[in-house]
Amino acid sequence: MTRSDLVEELAARFGQLTHRDAEFAVKAILDAMNDALVRGHRIEIRGFGSFSINRRPPRMGRNPRSGESVAIPEKRVPHFKPGKALREAVDQRTAELEAKTPQR
Repeated sequence: MTRSDLVEELAARFGQLTHRDAEFAVKAILDAMNDALVRGHRIEIRGFGSFSINRRPPRMGRNPRSGESVAIPEKRVPHFKPGKALREAVDQRTAELEAKTPQR
């Protein structure tokens, strides 16, 4: 699902929202999440999951072309941990889809 798919779904589910309003709502939510992660905050959405920042320590890597050692600096990367309800829903739905699909 892409951002535009999310906007379309929101506009379709809520008839009182125009496409432009749905687009603004999705942008506002994603911007708020982005800002919270940049500030180092954790985001928790009950039943869906949580977003946090993980630290990757500096390390030595190799240039695959020359084999030369390269210093890779420390990084902070976003991390998503799905909630229990999401994990169970995905597991159940994928199992149902696999049962419906004929085996080769």
